[in-house]
Amino acid sequence: MTISITSKQMDITPAIRSYIEDKMTKLEKWRALLINPHFILSKEPDGFLVDATIATKGSSLVASAKHDDMYTAVNELIAKLEKQLNKLQHKSESRRASESLKDYIPQ
Repeated sequence: MTISITSKQMDITPAIRSYIEDKMTKLEKWRALLINPHFILSKEPDGFLVDATIATKGSSLVASAKHDDMYTAVNELIAKLEKQLNKLQHKSESRRASESLKDYIPQ
């Protein structure tokens, strides 16, 4: 999988690139088709901001995280993306998607 990483007002070091690629393997366990993941790293006066957009089959994942430490911001971002993938994977199993209240109301 090719991961696109861009930055604003900072350089992308090989350490940051490899850290993001390592964390992306955590999302691959969901066995979802992740299309064109794009990360935007930016340095702000009060910390680091990390944005991500990843297209999947049928929808897209969008998350953002801000922290004083770049690596912690990436961790928070991956946690948000993982939560979105979990919700997307189990959406068809939810009660409201499989059954209706009309089935329970006696006629």
